[in-house]
Amino acid sequence: MALQQIVEQTVAGLGYDLVEIERSAGGLLRITIDLVWVPPTDEVSAAVGAEQFITVEDCEKVTRQLQFALEVEGVDYTRLEVSSPGIDRLLRNEADFKRFEGEVIDITLKQPMGAAAGGQVHANRKKFRGALERADSGGWQIVWSDEPPVKPGQRISKKRVPAPLQALGFTLDELREARLAPIVDFKGRGTKPGEPG
Repeated sequence: MALQQIVEQTVAGLGYDLVEIERSAGGLLRITIDLVWVPPTDEVSAAVGAEQFITVEDCEKVTRQLQFALEVEGVDYTRLEVSSPGIDRLLRNEADFKRFEGEVIDITLKQPMGAAAGGQVHANRKKFRGALERADSGGWQIVWSDEPPVKPGQRISKKRVPAPLQALGFTLDELREARLAPIVDFKGRGTKPGEPG
């Protein structure tokens, strides 16, 4: 049985979602798992689902089961590492894009924009960061602004015209890689819209 199939069956059998398998030099086998995503049906389940994360206990459980399964199948590895996807989670299929719609993501295209850029962005550009949205055509798009971030204490003129929003539509076949953008706010937890301040 192939490594991918062994790992997928084991992880799914324990009730988790396989995000990525990575083999490194020196025999390291790195498995990334996540909780299975179920689309929310109402606001309450959406709020509950947003707070669930992979724990150390989840990783331990998968590690123990994978060690047994890999030994039975005779898979050669020196070290097994099971972890959560982290803040820069890989987006690999349509379900992942639906799950993280509205989040800021980083995408890398397989090919540069070329003539399709139409002077809006550099023709050799392949990397983009923006908010993931469903496109009107049914595909996906990211929306961003090239306006530089405001520095603390910087005064902004009321006359300044903000940079326009730009959008790039894409299909999953055009992507080399898509990940959640690792944005961390070290200034503390802010209140979410709708929560009391």
